Amino acid sequence: MRSGAKVAVVGGAFVLVAGGIGYGAYSMLGDTVGGDGGGTRSASESSKVKTGPPSAEEIAETSKGFFDAWASGDASGAALLTNNEAGAEPVLASYGEDAHIGKVKITPAPPVGTKVPYTVEATVTFEGKSKPLSYASELTVVRGLTTGKALVDWEPTVVHPQLTEGATLKTGESSTPAIEAVDRNGTVLTKEKYPSLGPILDTLREKYGATSGGSAGIETWIQAADGSQPDASLLTLTKGKPGKVQTTLDANTQAAAERAVKKFAQASVVAVKPSTGAIRAVANNPASEFNVALQGKQAPGSTLKIMTAAMLLEKGLVTANKAVECPKEAMWQGRTFHNLDDFALPDGSTFTQSFAKSCNTAFIKLIDDTKDDAALPKIAEDVFGIGLDWQTGVVTFDGSVPQEAGGEAAAQYIGQGTVQMNVLNMASVTATAMTGTFQQPVIVPKSLDDREVAQASRSLPASVSQQLKTMMRATAAWGTGAKAMASVGGDKGAKTGSAEVGGQDVSNSWFTGFSNDLAAAAVVQSGGHGGDAAGPVVAEVLRSGG
Repeated sequence: MRSGAKVAVVGGAFVLVAGGIGYGAYSMLGDTVGGDGGGTRSASESSKVKTGPPSAEEIAETSKGFFDAWASGDASGAALLTNNEAGAEPVLASYGEDAHIGKVKITPAPPVGTKVPYTVEATVTFEGKSKPLSYASELTVVRGLTTGKALVDWEPTVVHPQLTEGATLKTGESSTPAIEAVDRNGTVLTKEKYPSLGPILDTLREKYGATSGGSAGIETWIQAADGSQPDASLLTLTKGKPGKVQTTLDANTQAAAERAVKKFAQASVVAVKPSTGAIRAVANNPASEFNVALQGKQAPGSTLKIMTAAMLLEKGLVTANKAVECPKEAMWQGRTFHNLDDFALPDGSTFTQSFAKSCNTAFIKLIDDTKDDAALPKIAEDVFGIGLDWQTGVVTFDGSVPQEAGGEAAAQYIGQGTVQMNVLNMASVTATAMTGTFQQPVIVPKSLDDREVAQASRSLPASVSQQLKTMMRATAAWGTGAKAMASVGGDKGAKTGSAEVGGQDVSNSWFTGFSNDLAAAAVVQSGGHGGDAAGPVVAEVLRSGG
């Protein structure tokens, strides 16, 4: 398998459909359907061009013709039945020529509007070795723009649900041996048992397979055009000898993370060990090739107040027990900020109370005292390691708190505006707050390849770290995180967040917390209050003990 191609799963999960209508004979439909270009049309012919959505009869006829041609190995004939003949033909041809896939049987399910779901059962044969290959996908029938004929709307996913633009299917001897990734205790980690680890295991194979002591086998894989991402293996015809790759993951914590995210349509969570930076779990639902937990870029909402509080404490503008104002709203340079549901805290309330109740205005009203719009970006990089080049062992986005001014700088104080984070970043922020010193997260030991990890330029003063932990403990005990953290034992703390996103009626739910020497952060898209959705995800992971 050639090194360097990684694919993203497009759309949602494809479900195998039982039953449906099977095709017994392969036949072409002649000129009843065809490509969407070429040829000269007379005025009378042009006047007869059909418009509007394809009829049920056209959908059935077009899809059947396409399936028959594809299954019989007639790539040019199948491509002619699409609205992109030039793009479809090489992919369809590679199906048999490069991937060595034959004995193809395609079974459609009843159409859903213009979409036709189907299952593919085939056989991969290479150098005397054969193995069955089956999967499900779907196509859409559209009206040709110039011909008016019903055509298959060409997308690479028509041929296989994991194909992306420019990618092709290949079968042959892999250039990179397979790996057996193990957790910190030697438990084998597989994609089947831990679906979220799929893209991580592909990357680890790409990076460490050649040096892990294994030997290559015969496989079918998806190879991207640009070679910038790892290949995605689909089928193994002949097993090589896998090499062993040690990770920092914990199988029990990973299992808890996988269970937790499945309770929501879109959720991500990461757990790290604060004392070392070791990543204990990474999970996403859906478990796609784009790893949202490690590569996502989103506003983290009020979970970022951990960092803002650290900056204010370090500057001596507040202490955990100092009284601060928490009105219903506050204005900064023409921009008005509100608390959730416009709540306010009584006069004399402490900074800890404002933190634990997630009072936005208490933070906004302290901006003027910092006298430095760059104060938050500075501490983000210098103390929390945000924006440095993290060498975790896999691809990650390492956070961003860009320098801003005025109202945009104020929005950053409460985790909105131009701040971009993912749950790996926020789990690390929590870990740094606990220990006072940034430990760059890693998913494979540094000793595996002697790589240089990122180093922050300084630590937090001990008094600041201690006050941060006090305020997070209060949040978990009686603040906005109390309900979610009630089932978590040990020395525990938390911070909630609700991030407003343009175009969404419901905010994203964020939560980060710690229990003893384990920190975790989660986000649930459109989950609402931080404690309601993301909170239980973090709590389940923390209960695993890590």
